[in-house]
Amino acid sequence: MTSRTQTTFAPPVMEARRWLDGVTFPDNQPLINVSQAAPVEPPPAPLRAAMADALELPETHLYGPVLGLPALRAELSAQWSTHYNGTARPDQVAITSGCNQAFAAIITAICTEADEVILPTPWYFNHKMWLDMSGVTAVALPTGTDLIPDAKAARALITPRTRAIALVSPNNPGGVEYPAETLTAFFNLARETGIKLIVDETYRDFDSRPTPPHSLLSDPNWDDTLIQLYSFSKAYRLTGHRVGAIITAPPLLAEVEKFLDTVAICPSQLGQRAALWGLQNLRDWLAGERDEILDRRAAIHDHMPLISAKGWRLMGCGAYFAYLEHPFAESSAALAPKLVQEIGVLALPGTMFTPEHDPNGARQFRVAFANVDRAGIEALFTRLASLDWPLATPVSAA
Repeated sequence: MTSRTQTTFAPPVMEARRWLDGVTFPDNQPLINVSQAAPVEPPPAPLRAAMADALELPETHLYGPVLGLPALRAELSAQWSTHYNGTARPDQVAITSGCNQAFAAIITAICTEADEVILPTPWYFNHKMWLDMSGVTAVALPTGTDLIPDAKAARALITPRTRAIALVSPNNPGGVEYPAETLTAFFNLARETGIKLIVDETYRDFDSRPTPPHSLLSDPNWDDTLIQLYSFSKAYRLTGHRVGAIITAPPLLAEVEKFLDTVAICPSQLGQRAALWGLQNLRDWLAGERDEILDRRAAIHDHMPLISAKGWRLMGCGAYFAYLEHPFAESSAALAPKLVQEIGVLALPGTMFTPEHDPNGARQFRVAFANVDRAGIEALFTRLASLDWPLATPVSAA
């Protein structure tokens, strides 16, 4: 008998960390870890001080509302409305224990055994894992060389069992920012076919565009189709406090409430108070964080010539991620541990973001660059350029 957890693969980041076991790194070539998109620095000092103050409040240590603190729901809805030039009400917001839980709650609320959810590939592996464990089929939607999904191609994949299309923008793992017209096309497709459009915007605070990334909330009835997911972890360095959000229709949130009450009862009170303080006080600080991420993104482009000459190709770059195609004969699954051993680089292979039968993953790597400064990015590309592994046979010569 197969359990729910046995239907899916091991957590990729944890698997990759095991490649470090027994490996030592010389002083002149320390490990460059580009495997995970999580801030390693603590929250800024003023936020930590606010969190210390919150610890003195008796209510911080008690159960709170299952769908989150009313003040946080109200503040997020107000800022969401402003950011997207639309309307989001507090009763359309739920706070969750991280964005992964937000996705899990939504899938549980809208799907049952043998239902289907369309995921563009390369996909975010935790989305695939939850679908596996829920008995829901992940239907792969290939994105091609630009990593942008196509709504017309998605239409051909919709069946009577399809319940949703799930997009991530800015994308994990590809880094690409989906054009507004792409999101509008998927929204229209979902509404026409009676399914949900899930848009995970965990990395929206690091979008390079000065204008709103889409206008979906300007539709007066957006919540009949759209489900937006968000994370406070990346914006305010609150990864360990697990605070995320869902923005959608109140009747659906009533179903989500059942899941959340059963799994965690309520989100962390301390994390929620930190998120609220951050929303109200850290606008300028967050703008500086965004500028730094955009500079690191620029550094990826600046140093690509070092490896482009060796046959590498940059497929996507944005927010926390660069997605690379390598030129070598072996699969990225075999090469990833060798990167650790030979040049001290820990990166995830594309095989962790694609279906088993998809050959594209074998040619790809994800680089999570948010914790690597410009000097580190230059060192990363210098090390990649030094690789002298056997090259794949060119397609034209096959």
